[in-house]
Amino acid sequence: MPLSSDVAFTDSVKQVQARKGSRAMFEQRGDFRSELTPDLIAFLSVIDTAYLATATAEGQPYVQHRGGPKGFIHHLGGQTIAFADFLGNRQYVTTGNLAENDRAFLFLMDYATRQRVKLWGRAKVIEGDAELAAKLMPQGYRARAEQVILFEVTAWDINCHQHIPQKFDAADVAATVAALQRKIETLESENAALRARLSLVNPPMEGASA
Repeated sequence: MPLSSDVAFTDSVKQVQARKGSRAMFEQRGDFRSELTPDLIAFLSVIDTAYLATATAEGQPYVQHRGGPKGFIHHLGGQTIAFADFLGNRQYVTTGNLAENDRAFLFLMDYATRQRVKLWGRAKVIEGDAELAAKLMPQGYRARAEQVILFEVTAWDINCHQHIPQKFDAADVAATVAALQRKIETLESENAALRARLSLVNPPMEGASA
């Protein structure tokens, strides 16, 4: 019976794993997951960076960045996730590839927590569905949804965080710095008030040096 991990671990890959001594480890670990779990759906809600891989009918690969506000990738139920495809450089390589080969791959990154998730599946482009595009469009985001990408997940897996650099979103850093600055200003104000109260309770002695 085929395993969901066979989408990545082909016979050729398994031969290399066996030759390099890691095949037994992957057999003990078990299969990739297929059903979308609550943890994965929650992970989607904090993702603002994804890489979508497609290929031509002949197998020529192509990877394109997809991003937006956190949670721009939506779970529509079952195995389906989707996102609004914003108007961009108008090359339409991904769109053209999916028209002749619907196999696709999503690589999701959360640099702050050093987590990555890999999703295999089949994708298609939905054009002319204004209602669906509006549903998936992030509120207040300054972009235009040209079309929608529907992605049916067939398998997914999580990698370890080894070698992932930790990076933080500029807006999150700015918010943290602003909160710390407000805290400092509050403490400075409280400190000044305490000094004023102490000076009233214990006024300087006459003739004492400052």
